Amino acid sequence: MFYSKLKRLLKQATFLGSEQYWENRYNKGGNSGSGSYGHLAEFKGSVINDFLKENKIQSVVEFGCGDGNQLRYLQIQNYLGFDISKSAIELCRTQLRKDKSKGFKLTKDYQDDDKAELVLSLDVIFHLIEDEVFENYMNRLFSSSLKFVIIYSSDTDKNTSNCPPHFKNRDFSIWIENNFSSFKLIKRIPNKYPFNGTEMTSVSDFYIYERIEDIYNISDFQKF
Repeated sequence: MFYSKLKRLLKQATFLGSEQYWENRYNKGGNSGSGSYGHLAEFKGSVINDFLKENKIQSVVEFGCGDGNQLRYLQIQNYLGFDISKSAIELCRTQLRKDKSKGFKLTKDYQDDDKAELVLSLDVIFHLIEDEVFENYMNRLFSSSLKFVIIYSSDTDKNTSNCPPHFKNRDFSIWIENNFSSFKLIKRIPNKYPFNGTEMTSVSDFYIYERIEDIYNISDFQKF
């Protein structure tokens, strides 16, 4: 128990914070991780594309767009992606500069009218290490949604000493119940490739929330 706790404390001591970690990672040529590539990206794309089609979604905002590779699997008409990493945003803008239906902004440049029918959070919540960062992210995530929120993440508060310093499980569903009762969970989709200790598996499942109190007029939504 003592050595397990000490191991985790040593990891945390060298961790410079969520924002700095991801900026350093992308700046040095790193990517968004295995979850945004291969069969995991295909699985996520399939679920989201089916949802977009079934619900006739016209606009999407994503918080944590990363290197943009997952976006290649999504059939979205109007998209605005946010990220805390300047290097990631520059990469996305360069790679998709010819696609006028896609826009990218730093999270710090978010404005109150940056809203969409569907808001996405894909493999992000368990990377929000600081409690204040988590709170701000979740508030922005749900405040930006006109109709739906799709979260793809683990939903537990169980963490071990083996977790890397940039990973922290969050029991986000309880937070949503306590802070955004205007949204209800309408569907949970288990991962097609549940985590088994290997890289190309995932701890994430899909959680789809719908706004049950219509406080916005979707017809007033302005395209990006």
